[in-house]
Amino acid sequence: MASSTETASQPERPPRPNLAFRQLRGSRSPAEFAALVRRAAREIGERVSCDARYVGRVEAGEIRCPNYAYERVFMHMFPGRALTDLGFAPRSSVRGRAARATPDADPAPAAGAPPGGAPGESPGAFEPYDPHENDQLNHEESDVLRRAFMTGGGATVAAATLGPLRPTTDATAAVRPSRRPGTPEAAALEEAVRRIRLLDDRHGADGLYRRAAAPLRAAYALLDAGATRQTTADRLHAGAGELAISVGWLAHDSGRYDDARSHYAEALATARMTGDPGLEAHAFCNTAFLARDAGRPREAVRAAQAAQRAARPLGSARLMSLLALREAGGWAGLADRTGCEQALVRAQALFERGHSEADPEWMSFYGEAELEGLEAQCWSTLGDWRRASRHARRAAHLQDPHFTRNIALYTAELADDLAREGRPDEAAAAGLRVLALLDQVQSSRIQSMLAGTARVLLPHRRASGVSDFLDRHASTPRAARA
Repeated sequence: MASSTETASQPERPPRPNLAFRQLRGSRSPAEFAALVRRAAREIGERVSCDARYVGRVEAGEIRCPNYAYERVFMHMFPGRALTDLGFAPRSSVRGRAARATPDADPAPAAGAPPGGAPGESPGAFEPYDPHENDQLNHEESDVLRRAFMTGGGATVAAATLGPLRPTTDATAAVRPSRRPGTPEAAALEEAVRRIRLLDDRHGADGLYRRAAAPLRAAYALLDAGATRQTTADRLHAGAGELAISVGWLAHDSGRYDDARSHYAEALATARMTGDPGLEAHAFCNTAFLARDAGRPREAVRAAQAAQRAARPLGSARLMSLLALREAGGWAGLADRTGCEQALVRAQALFERGHSEADPEWMSFYGEAELEGLEAQCWSTLGDWRRASRHARRAAHLQDPHFTRNIALYTAELADDLAREGRPDEAAAAGLRVLALLDQVQSSRIQSMLAGTARVLLPHRRASGVSDFLDRHASTPRAARA
């Protein structure tokens, strides 16, 4: 579908691969290079949601010119080089947009214009979610998620199609697109998924879930409208399915298990309709995780095995490793130590094969820290607190500081394992580290773990640091449930 700046008779030009940018990546995988971009962004105070897919789109020539946030990051990474040296087109040539006068100041948007860059750019800078503004945001439209759809490729078209995305409990009130969706809408939907994941990594699910329903309804409204091209329709279905999984995870992490189950089932149905094995594997992966947490370990094993059947043709050893860990969690819940250990050995062997181009974009969280953290949970379920605490400690130590929520999660796991192992002073110290992160992270899952640790530590109030932990935990406000 032509964008708003092109006539319907104009065919889209095939993208020209960006060989210069590909050369800069060198021997690193797209995921590894994306991690370097995010690290460079943090060094200069920028926030970009760069991942393997974004790197792939740049290298494929789909992003002819990055937006200003990415430009600043790339100039920091490669000082002395212009955008054209990195293989990008001059900004003035992108859809006729004039180049800005200076590299440091973005032009003010026209009145009523949606936020974001020029058409054809991928979003970069992003307003951080502020937990202290939660009450205000509960009563206003979600700028965070609205902008995730309204910026990026075809910003004007996406904004017109999806509208303000105000939260509503009436599913029939979802915005009805006035035109058939195309590439800009598909790109905006994909970026929305990335940004939700990015915010969850930093802040946890509780503050996001309340505001994620409207974008999901809008995504399915796009599917109902129907795309002109099959390739666009496939992207929209995949994007809507991934968004359903992301919203399902927000429900899962905030303790809304029935909602999560519904969202995962919706994603699975979308995958089955379109014959998308990657989406099917992802939906089953999350279903297995949910079943384990909800006390249905046999279902967790079955779902994890179904995910492995769907994922096997995809060729990603890292994905198969994660799915083996999901299966291990189910076996642990069934108190089947042998089945759990076999799955853990398989997960480790697959993990050691390393990254590949076949690794799904959503797996950017899965590194050595997550491997250690999930193994810790298995040993904890089996009651082997010493092994559990050893792996949980390694997970917290290895975690990239970017993933604040996971640091809090692994440390909460460590605190609980130490408490049950009979080391109350160390457990209290770990618990205090988690409490210090709760002003940045909102996760009912983590708060529930801390509450369990506090109960275990109650008889040990006289141990060093325990009284301090218990008092601070008791005075910590709990996140409100919507």
